[in-house]
Amino acid sequence: MKRSFTFEFDFLRWTRQAAMLSVALIVLSIALVATRGLNFGLDFTGGFLIEVGYEQPVDLDNLRDALASGGFEEAQVQNFGSATEVLVRLAPPEEEGTADISSNVLDALATAGGDPEMKRVEFVGPQIGDELRDQGGLAVIYALAGILVYVWLRFEWKFAAGSIFALAHDVCLVIGACALFQVDFDLSVLAAVLAVIGYSLNDTIVVFDRIRENFRKRGTGDTKEVMNLSINQTLTRTLITSGTTLLALFALFFFGGEVLRAFSFALIIGVFVGTYSSIYVASGSALLMGLKREDLLQVEKEGVNPDATP
Repeated sequence: MKRSFTFEFDFLRWTRQAAMLSVALIVLSIALVATRGLNFGLDFTGGFLIEVGYEQPVDLDNLRDALASGGFEEAQVQNFGSATEVLVRLAPPEEEGTADISSNVLDALATAGGDPEMKRVEFVGPQIGDELRDQGGLAVIYALAGILVYVWLRFEWKFAAGSIFALAHDVCLVIGACALFQVDFDLSVLAAVLAVIGYSLNDTIVVFDRIRENFRKRGTGDTKEVMNLSINQTLTRTLITSGTTLLALFALFFFGGEVLRAFSFALIIGVFVGTYSSIYVASGSALLMGLKREDLLQVEKEGVNPDATP
């Protein structure tokens, strides 16, 4: 019978160093959010998003001056995908309607030359934006709470705590990266954060399940040895899954256009930190909390023998 290849890395040798690194990264992420803030997109802030196209590249400073002269001093102007595509963001108006705002913006841009062409207009009211932001934050909290209950029932409380530490770590680092690079944080990025939670949990559950299986099958070996063996046995699966996922995400990031760039960026960061956290944060936390063989051998449900052959 051909044996499958298994790595023999001593991952948990660096548990304490990894814990300090993770704490430092979480603190840095929180500091970035507190100092730089998140670049909330239209979904959360409310207001107008107007996409304008030009035949030739245009100077953004000239467009900002033209908008300021037209009464839109607070307008945010940036390129969107290419030098000929321009995105204008405006705070929600108090009196003017959508048609008036968009036509006035186009008239103001026309004073800078270049024959602008209106391509897209979106509007979200400030009340809806606040509601979406609040509901999005609650969605992340509810997801973490549900996962805590599931893992607690499925495995053991030290595993449950380790998985929550890992997922909170992943969420903090993804949001911190968005703050660092000022990525547009909209509903698509929030969806990416929730996807990262699911992706990281899946990898963590695979590792935890192998740890429990090895604890029950092996009569010898200390906790660290068995956990290291389990991580190495699942490492090939982890690398293949992460690698193929990253191939698709990098393709989306580079070739999917500006609309998908923030979404794919958040997922790329999430795959990297999720793979790391499954090994060092989830498993490492359980080890630091004193996980023992007895913790996983004491529960036998409905008289089922886990070693019995079906």
